[in-house]
Amino acid sequence: MQAIQLSIETVARAQERLLETLEQMTLEEANTMPQPIIKSVTWLIWHTARELDYQISDLKGQPPLWLSADWTSRFGLALPDDTQDWQHSPADAAKVVVVDRQLLIDYLAAAVDLTQAYLQGSSLKNLDEVIDDNWTPAVTRGARLVSIIDDAVMHSGQAVYTRRLVIGK
Repeated sequence: MQAIQLSIETVARAQERLLETLEQMTLEEANTMPQPIIKSVTWLIWHTARELDYQISDLKGQPPLWLSADWTSRFGLALPDDTQDWQHSPADAAKVVVVDRQLLIDYLAAAVDLTQAYLQGSSLKNLDEVIDDNWTPAVTRGARLVSIIDDAVMHSGQAVYTRRLVIGK
């Protein structure tokens, strides 16, 4: 298996884990923050979708689906559209309450599809391209993709842990 296919499969596994976790909970349970510093399963899924969406859209040089496909009005969250959700305080995270399970599933699917399509169109040669020289060492396209995928995998595991805290299994 080549690196690109491995990355595509890894994103699919993270999505699968997130969806299995969501299926094992009521929406009320999924929206619950079990402790003030542990974010809800809905926040973790929403954030993972946004992170994939925003980061991959940036690599593609296009606006994120959150804005271009109007996910912002569909979710109707009491947060600004340009919120940096990786810096959410517990109070900000608590505002991510989803009233439609399918909406959350669909946004995650759209973000995963965007990511997998981008990966399928990538070549091993362009992974070494420097895309951000504000860091030492400079960030390559490949390093950014590893970071994006790692974040999705990490949050899928956090969702499983959060589900266990909320419902005890």
